[in-house]
Amino acid sequence: MNFQKVPEGRPLRMAVIGAGNRANKYLEYARRHPERLQPVAVVDGNELRRNETAERFGLAAERRYADYDAFFARPTDTDAVLITTPDDVHFDPCMKAIDAGLHVLLEKPIAQRLDECRAIARRARERGVLVGICHVLRYHPYFAKIREIVDSGELGQIISVNHVAAVGIDRTTHSYVRGPWRREETSNPMLLAKCCHDVDFLLWITRSPCRKLSSFGSLRWFRAANAPQTSAERCIDCPVEHDCPYSAVDLYCTRRDWISNFDVPQGRTLDEVLLEELRHGPYGRCIYRCDNDVVDHQLLTMELADETILSLSMDIFTQDDCRRTHIKMTHGEIFGDERKLHVHRFRRGHNRVYDFEELAGHPFHAGADLRLIEDFVDALTRPGHPFLCTIEDSIESHRICFEAERSRRCGETIRLE
Repeated sequence: MNFQKVPEGRPLRMAVIGAGNRANKYLEYARRHPERLQPVAVVDGNELRRNETAERFGLAAERRYADYDAFFARPTDTDAVLITTPDDVHFDPCMKAIDAGLHVLLEKPIAQRLDECRAIARRARERGVLVGICHVLRYHPYFAKIREIVDSGELGQIISVNHVAAVGIDRTTHSYVRGPWRREETSNPMLLAKCCHDVDFLLWITRSPCRKLSSFGSLRWFRAANAPQTSAERCIDCPVEHDCPYSAVDLYCTRRDWISNFDVPQGRTLDEVLLEELRHGPYGRCIYRCDNDVVDHQLLTMELADETILSLSMDIFTQDDCRRTHIKMTHGEIFGDERKLHVHRFRRGHNRVYDFEELAGHPFHAGADLRLIEDFVDALTRPGHPFLCTIEDSIESHRICFEAERSRRCGETIRLE
């Protein structure tokens, strides 16, 4: 599809809807390249986040909005919107942006239902606008190298892939048990919320549609029935906190991990905010006594149209927070853990290792966030430049995640048309 391009010589003008952590990561590109990308409005119900983002880019008071309807009433001087709102606030602002004739860069997942995902794609086609989805793995040097090796044909054809998404216990307790992605109603099923990136990556390297799948998993551990008998409602009051691997006191106050996600109002300190959270907020609750309902382990198996077999294991009970992939091919195999990528040919001992150790832990997903934004800007400013991950590319991974949840609940293998 041909999109309306930005006139040559001026930056892409972008409004930001949802001024949280992901938005500020992507907007780093605008800070570094103001000649290519210019934030022109910010929308967020959180006044602190709204004003911090606006002041970062010198936006006047009239370009700061508490709700997106106020922005869409007069979306002047805007070419595109970046939508990084919570999962349950993706569909409505995205449709309104498309109806306003604005291009959209939408954080994954697309929406909470498959029919909503398809409705966004259909409306974008009708209006002739670009809707890009933030699948950052496609822009990460490590995952791009895997795709390059597979596409080269040197190892023949893919027979099977085993992929592990090790979410890590700290990320899980912060985000998926105590945090905003703990409930399907207000976010999405765990596989979609966390691993639609992974499904997209697997489809990206195999280039074959899925014809049937099955999935298993449950919320096994983080339930009230598993709480130690002497434990308390909150970690700060708990007599067994010093031995608990899920302690919020240990995570936030002792190890100081995941604390960048807490807002610190003017006149207060981070330690004061953390103490208040431990005493009264959702992040101070006993891990066994939260209102979470998403699974804490899940396995997805897929058979593709070309008979390739894929397995994806979503594991949270891990110290590491990484992805491991083992690809078995007709003339060799590829194995990697995001730090090193091993390539082995069956004949003549042709082995090599690609070292990504220096990129591990680098900000902005090793620069992938910034490359994604740059690709979106290029697609709207440079003739003939295709965006790497449009909504049309992304819908299939979402369909698989939704169908995996159906399989998990009904206990049956799902055949896909």
